[in-house]
Amino acid sequence: MSPDSPPPKPLDLTRPGLTNPGLTGVPETMLWTLHNRAAEAMRPNARFHDPEAVRIYQALAYDYERHFGRADGSHAMRAAAIDVLLRRWLERHPDGTIVSLGEGLETQRHRVDNGRLSWLTVDLPEGIALRDHFLPPGPRVRHLAADARDPAWMDAVTGNGPVHIVAQGLFMYLPEADVRQLVATLARRFPGGQLVFDTVPAWLSRLTLRGLHRTPHYRIPPMPWGIDADAVAPTLRSWSPRVAVVETLDYRMPRGLPRLMDTLFRLTPALRHKLPGLVRVEFEG
Repeated sequence: MSPDSPPPKPLDLTRPGLTNPGLTGVPETMLWTLHNRAAEAMRPNARFHDPEAVRIYQALAYDYERHFGRADGSHAMRAAAIDVLLRRWLERHPDGTIVSLGEGLETQRHRVDNGRLSWLTVDLPEGIALRDHFLPPGPRVRHLAADARDPAWMDAVTGNGPVHIVAQGLFMYLPEADVRQLVATLARRFPGGQLVFDTVPAWLSRLTLRGLHRTPHYRIPPMPWGIDADAVAPTLRSWSPRVAVVETLDYRMPRGLPRLMDTLFRLTPALRHKLPGLVRVEFEG
Protein backbone atom coordinates (compact mmCIF):
# COMPACT_ATOMS: atom_id res chain seq x y z
CA MET A 1 0.00 0.00 0.00
CA SER A 2 1.51 3.32 -1.02
CA PRO A 3 1.87 6.20 1.49
CA ASP A 4 -0.87 8.06 -0.35
CA SER A 5 -3.33 5.17 -0.58
CA PRO A 6 -6.95 6.34 -0.53
CA PRO A 7 -8.85 6.62 2.76
CA PRO A 8 -11.81 4.35 3.57
CA LYS A 9 -14.99 4.66 1.53
CA PRO A 10 -17.69 7.11 2.75
CA LEU A 11 -20.10 5.84 5.37
CA ASP A 12 -23.51 4.49 4.43
CA LEU A 13 -25.82 6.98 6.15
CA THR A 14 -28.90 4.92 5.32
CA ARG A 15 -28.03 2.20 7.82
CA PRO A 16 -30.57 1.81 10.64
CA GLY A 17 -29.75 2.67 14.24
CA LEU A 18 -27.51 5.67 13.60
CA THR A 19 -27.46 8.53 16.11
CA ASN A 20 -28.07 12.09 14.94
CA PRO A 21 -25.50 14.24 16.77
CA GLY A 22 -27.57 17.42 16.39
CA LEU A 23 -24.59 19.75 16.79
CA THR A 24 -23.97 23.27 15.47
CA GLY A 25 -21.43 26.04 16.08
CA VAL A 26 -18.25 25.28 18.00
CA PRO A 27 -19.60 21.99 19.43
CA GLU A 28 -19.90 20.69 15.86
CA THR A 29 -16.11 20.87 15.54
CA MET A 30 -15.93 17.70 17.65
CA LEU A 31 -17.20 15.89 14.54
CA TRP A 32 -14.43 17.44 12.42
CA THR A 33 -11.76 16.12 14.76
CA LEU A 34 -13.55 12.76 14.97
CA HIS A 35 -13.59 12.60 11.17
CA ASN A 36 -9.85 13.09 10.93
CA ARG A 37 -8.96 10.75 13.79
CA ALA A 38 -11.24 7.89 12.77
CA ALA A 39 -10.40 8.13 9.07
CA GLU A 40 -6.69 7.96 9.86
CA ALA A 41 -7.26 4.99 12.18
CA MET A 42 -9.13 3.13 9.43
CA ARG A 43 -6.40 3.49 6.82
CA PRO A 44 -4.43 0.33 5.90
CA ASN A 45 -1.25 2.34 6.51
CA ALA A 46 -2.56 4.14 9.62
CA ARG A 47 -0.13 6.00 11.85
CA PHE A 48 -2.73 6.30 14.60
CA HIS A 49 -4.91 3.62 16.20
CA ASP A 50 -8.21 4.50 17.84
CA PRO A 51 -10.89 1.79 17.68
CA GLU A 52 -13.22 3.75 19.96
CA ALA A 53 -13.16 6.71 17.60
CA VAL A 54 -13.95 4.42 14.67
CA ARG A 55 -16.88 2.90 16.57
CA ILE A 56 -18.41 6.33 17.29
CA TYR A 57 -17.65 7.62 13.80
CA GLN A 58 -19.58 4.77 12.23
CA ALA A 59 -22.52 5.16 14.63
CA LEU A 60 -23.37 8.78 13.82
CA ALA A 61 -25.78 9.91 11.12
CA TYR A 62 -23.56 12.65 9.78
CA ASP A 63 -22.13 13.36 6.34
CA TYR A 64 -18.55 14.08 7.35
CA GLU A 65 -17.12 14.54 3.88
CA ARG A 66 -19.88 16.89 2.79
CA HIS A 67 -19.06 19.17 5.71
CA PHE A 68 -15.33 18.71 6.20
CA GLY A 69 -14.08 17.32 2.92
CA ARG A 70 -11.60 14.50 2.54
CA ALA A 71 -10.06 13.61 5.87
CA ASP A 72 -6.48 14.50 6.68
CA GLY A 73 -4.38 13.27 9.57
CA SER A 74 -3.96 16.59 11.37
CA HIS A 75 -6.15 15.92 14.38
CA ALA A 76 -4.95 12.33 14.65
CA MET A 77 -1.33 13.47 14.82
CA ARG A 78 -2.24 16.19 17.32
CA ALA A 79 -4.00 13.64 19.53
CA ALA A 80 -1.11 11.18 19.23
CA ALA A 81 1.39 13.83 20.33
CA ILE A 82 -0.70 14.64 23.40
CA ASP A 83 -1.02 10.91 24.13
CA VAL A 84 2.77 10.73 24.37
CA LEU A 85 2.88 13.60 26.87
CA LEU A 86 0.15 12.08 29.02
CA ARG A 87 1.76 8.64 29.06
CA ARG A 88 5.06 10.16 30.19
CA TRP A 89 3.29 12.08 32.93
CA LEU A 90 1.43 8.97 34.06
CA GLU A 91 4.70 7.07 34.34
CA ARG A 92 5.64 9.55 37.09
CA HIS A 93 2.12 9.99 38.49
CA PRO A 94 0.23 6.72 37.87
CA ASP A 95 -2.59 7.71 40.26
CA GLY A 96 -2.87 11.26 38.93
CA THR A 97 -5.96 13.09 37.75
CA ILE A 98 -6.36 14.19 34.15
CA VAL A 99 -8.92 16.91 33.42
CA SER A 100 -9.93 17.25 29.77
CA LEU A 101 -11.59 20.56 28.90
CA GLY A 102 -13.94 20.77 25.93
CA GLU A 103 -13.25 17.12 25.20
CA GLY A 104 -16.11 16.48 22.79
CA LEU A 105 -15.87 12.94 21.40
CA GLU A 106 -12.14 12.61 21.95
CA THR A 107 -11.29 9.06 23.11
CA GLN A 108 -7.94 9.85 24.66
CA ARG A 109 -8.66 8.14 27.96
CA HIS A 110 -9.07 4.80 26.21
CA ARG A 111 -5.69 5.23 24.55
CA VAL A 112 -3.69 6.24 27.64
CA ASP A 113 -5.55 4.59 30.54
CA ASN A 114 -3.14 2.79 32.88
CA GLY A 115 -5.91 1.31 35.02
CA ARG A 116 -5.21 3.71 37.90
CA LEU A 117 -5.72 7.27 36.70
CA SER A 118 -8.77 9.42 37.43
CA TRP A 119 -10.36 11.28 34.51
CA LEU A 120 -12.67 14.28 34.53
CA THR A 121 -14.29 15.53 31.33
CA VAL A 122 -15.59 19.13 31.39
CA ASP A 123 -17.70 20.10 28.40
CA LEU A 124 -20.85 21.91 27.38
CA PRO A 125 -24.12 20.01 27.87
CA GLU A 126 -24.42 18.87 24.24
CA GLY A 127 -20.93 17.40 24.35
CA ILE A 128 -21.56 15.64 27.65
CA ALA A 129 -24.83 14.18 26.32
CA LEU A 130 -22.99 12.51 23.43
CA ARG A 131 -20.20 11.31 25.71
CA ASP A 132 -22.74 9.83 28.13
CA HIS A 133 -24.22 7.91 25.21
CA PHE A 134 -21.03 6.63 23.58
CA LEU A 135 -18.41 6.85 26.35
CA PRO A 136 -20.28 6.49 29.65
CA PRO A 137 -18.51 7.43 32.89
CA GLY A 138 -17.38 4.84 35.40
CA PRO A 139 -15.64 4.46 38.77
CA ARG A 140 -12.55 6.44 37.69
CA VAL A 141 -14.24 8.55 35.02
CA ARG A 142 -16.55 11.52 35.58
CA HIS A 143 -18.41 13.85 33.22
CA LEU A 144 -19.29 17.41 34.16
CA ALA A 145 -21.50 19.66 32.04
CA ALA A 146 -19.95 23.11 32.46
CA ASP A 147 -18.26 25.93 30.61
CA ALA A 148 -14.50 25.50 30.95
CA ARG A 149 -14.22 29.23 31.62
CA ASP A 150 -16.32 28.97 34.78
CA PRO A 151 -13.90 28.17 37.63
CA ALA A 152 -16.69 26.38 39.50
CA TRP A 153 -15.72 23.13 37.73
CA MET A 154 -12.39 23.18 39.51
CA ASP A 155 -14.14 22.30 42.77
CA ALA A 156 -14.93 18.91 41.20
CA VAL A 157 -11.21 18.03 41.10
CA THR A 158 -10.90 16.14 44.36
CA GLY A 159 -7.91 14.77 46.24
CA ASN A 160 -4.45 16.15 46.79
CA GLY A 161 -2.67 14.29 44.00
CA PRO A 162 -1.09 15.74 40.87
CA VAL A 163 -3.32 17.16 38.13
CA HIS A 164 -2.77 17.37 34.37
CA ILE A 165 -5.16 19.55 32.35
CA VAL A 166 -5.74 18.96 28.64
CA ALA A 167 -7.34 21.66 26.48
CA GLN A 168 -7.40 20.16 23.00
CA GLY A 169 -9.17 22.13 20.28
CA LEU A 170 -10.50 24.69 22.77
CA PHE A 171 -8.45 27.81 23.40
CA MET A 172 -8.50 29.09 19.81
CA TYR A 173 -12.31 29.40 20.00
CA LEU A 174 -12.09 31.72 23.03
CA PRO A 175 -11.22 35.41 23.21
CA GLU A 176 -7.65 36.00 24.36
CA ALA A 177 -8.86 37.62 27.59
CA ASP A 178 -10.74 34.44 28.48
CA VAL A 179 -7.71 32.25 27.74
CA ARG A 180 -5.51 34.52 29.84
CA GLN A 181 -7.88 34.43 32.79
CA LEU A 182 -8.34 30.66 32.56
CA VAL A 183 -4.60 29.93 32.41
CA ALA A 184 -3.91 32.24 35.36
CA THR A 185 -6.68 30.59 37.38
CA LEU A 186 -5.41 27.09 36.57
CA ALA A 187 -1.91 28.09 37.67
CA ARG A 188 -3.29 29.36 40.97
CA ARG A 189 -5.70 26.49 41.66
CA PHE A 190 -3.41 23.60 40.65
CA PRO A 191 0.10 24.31 41.94
CA GLY A 192 2.58 21.79 40.58
CA GLY A 193 0.11 20.81 37.87
CA GLN A 194 0.62 20.68 34.13
CA LEU A 195 -1.35 21.89 31.14
CA VAL A 196 -1.19 20.96 27.48
CA PHE A 197 -3.10 22.81 24.78
CA ASP A 198 -2.88 23.44 21.06
CA THR A 199 -2.62 26.71 19.20
CA VAL A 200 -3.34 28.11 15.77
CA PRO A 201 -1.16 30.85 14.23
CA ALA A 202 -2.35 34.44 14.06
CA TRP A 203 -2.82 34.38 10.28
CA LEU A 204 -5.25 31.45 10.53
CA SER A 205 -7.18 33.16 13.31
CA ARG A 206 -7.61 36.24 11.13
CA LEU A 207 -8.89 34.16 8.21
CA THR A 208 -11.55 32.51 10.36
CA LEU A 209 -12.71 35.88 11.64
CA ARG A 210 -13.21 37.03 8.05
CA GLY A 211 -15.06 33.82 7.17
CA LEU A 212 -13.18 30.64 6.27
CA HIS A 213 -15.05 27.75 4.65
CA ARG A 214 -13.71 24.22 4.94
CA THR A 215 -16.15 23.22 2.18
CA PRO A 216 -19.10 25.00 0.54
CA HIS A 217 -21.25 23.39 3.25
CA TYR A 218 -19.19 24.16 6.33
CA ARG A 219 -17.79 27.41 7.65
CA ILE A 220 -15.14 27.03 10.34
CA PRO A 221 -16.28 28.82 13.52
CA PRO A 222 -14.33 31.99 14.31
CA MET A 223 -11.08 31.41 16.18
CA PRO A 224 -10.49 34.67 18.06
CA TRP A 225 -7.22 33.61 19.67
CA GLY A 226 -4.33 32.90 17.37
CA ILE A 227 -0.69 33.08 18.41
CA ASP A 228 2.59 32.34 16.65
CA ALA A 229 4.86 29.79 18.30
CA ASP A 230 7.65 32.26 19.10
CA ALA A 231 5.20 34.46 21.04
CA VAL A 232 3.80 31.69 23.25
CA ALA A 233 6.36 31.59 26.07
CA PRO A 234 6.63 35.36 26.72
CA THR A 235 2.85 35.70 26.49
CA LEU A 236 2.09 32.95 29.01
CA ARG A 237 4.74 34.15 31.45
CA SER A 238 3.23 37.63 31.31
CA TRP A 239 -0.14 36.17 32.24
CA SER A 240 0.94 34.55 35.50
CA PRO A 241 4.09 34.45 37.64
CA ARG A 242 3.11 30.86 38.51
CA VAL A 243 3.89 29.68 34.96
CA ALA A 244 7.21 27.95 35.57
CA VAL A 245 7.88 26.07 32.32
CA VAL A 246 6.62 26.67 28.79
CA GLU A 247 7.55 24.27 26.01
CA THR A 248 6.32 24.53 22.43
CA LEU A 249 6.04 21.26 20.51
CA ASP A 250 5.32 20.23 16.93
CA TYR A 251 2.97 17.70 15.49
CA ARG A 252 3.43 16.73 11.87
CA MET A 253 1.05 15.86 9.09
CA PRO A 254 1.37 12.13 8.33
CA ARG A 255 1.76 12.03 4.56
CA GLY A 256 1.27 13.51 1.10
CA LEU A 257 1.09 17.13 0.05
CA PRO A 258 0.08 18.40 3.52
CA ARG A 259 3.27 16.91 4.97
CA LEU A 260 5.34 18.43 2.17
CA MET A 261 3.85 21.88 2.84
CA ASP A 262 4.39 21.38 6.56
CA THR A 263 8.06 20.59 5.91
CA LEU A 264 8.52 23.62 3.67
CA PHE A 265 7.06 25.90 6.36
CA ARG A 266 9.41 24.46 8.98
CA LEU A 267 12.46 24.91 6.74
CA THR A 268 11.64 28.58 6.07
CA PRO A 269 12.80 30.85 8.94
CA ALA A 270 10.06 33.42 8.35
CA LEU A 271 7.35 30.77 8.42
CA ARG A 272 8.46 28.11 10.90
CA HIS A 273 6.64 29.79 13.81
CA LYS A 274 3.41 30.17 11.86
CA LEU A 275 2.07 26.62 12.08
CA PRO A 276 -0.39 25.04 14.50
CA GLY A 277 1.38 23.53 17.47
CA LEU A 278 1.23 22.25 21.02
CA VAL A 279 2.19 23.95 24.26
CA ARG A 280 3.18 22.15 27.44
CA VAL A 281 3.05 24.21 30.65
CA GLU A 282 4.19 23.45 34.18
CA PHE A 283 2.86 25.47 37.12
CA GLU A 284 4.94 26.32 40.18
CA GLY A 285 4.36 24.01 43.14
